[in-house]
Formats: sequence, structure tokens, C-alpha cells
Amino acid sequence: MTEEKKKVHHQFAVDCFNSTWDLLDKKDRTQSENMKMIHTAHASRFHWGEIGTPLQFQRGEWQISRVYAVLGLGESALFHAKNCHDICTENSIGDFDMAFACEAVARAHHVLGNSGKRDIFIRMATVASESIKNPGDKEYFLGELNSVN
Repeated sequence: MTEEKKKVHHQFAVDCFNSTWDLLDKKDRTQSENMKMIHTAHASRFHWGEIGTPLQFQRGEWQISRVYAVLGLGESALFHAKNCHDICTENSIGDFDMAFACEAVARAHHVLGNSGKRDIFIRMATVASESIKNPGDKEYFLGELNSVN
């Protein structure tokens, strides 16, 4: 792949990731915006898949899972949350990212109404959070984890 193509993939990956965040943060999304949010999350992950690293793959899977969880689509959220968790495990990715991988699985189980599995992954996320080095990242993570209810 040429350097120019790599730059294009990188730019699309970043732009789509950020567009997805903007839509996730929006309070009153339309159905059209919900669909756009799904598509931009997948597009970001696709472009990272072309040029990225396991860390970017994991973060893309996490974002897709969050989109589906926010939209109440638990099976899809769980599918991508498990992919996120597997990528962390297979690549020894820890810290903030492993904690969020556990949070994603917990959130997906919550959406599906599986309180037992949700609670297992909340405990796993809490344990994983103990290895988050940056205090600000840890505080942010714990706030997100507390929103799984």
C-alpha cells in the first residue's frame, strides 16, 4: 500500500471516529443520525483495519459496541464488545483499554437484561481499572462504568 493510501485511510478512520463521538454525545438524534452513527463507527473500524494496530482495532470495536448499546441493540453490542475484549486479551493490551473492554461487555449484557453476566464484567472492569496509570483516565473510566445500570 502506498503512503498516500495509508494517509487517506488514516484520515478517514480519524474523521469517522470523531463523527461517531459527536453523534454519541448528541442528546436528541434523529433516526437518520442513528443510522449515520452506526455507519461512521463501522467505517472508522474498517479504515483502521487497513492501516492500524490492534490498539486501534480494539478501540474501534469498543466504539461500535457503545453505539449499539446506546441504540438498545444488545446482540450487536455484545458481538463487538467480545471482539474488543478478545483483541485486548490476545495482544496483552491492558490499562485503560482492558478496563473499557470489560465495561463494553458489561454494558452489552445490561442492554440484553443479563444482570448476572453484567455484574461479572463490572467486577472485572473494576479490577482492570486498578491498573489505569493516569488518575484522570481512571476517574473518567469509573464515571463511565457507573453509568452501566
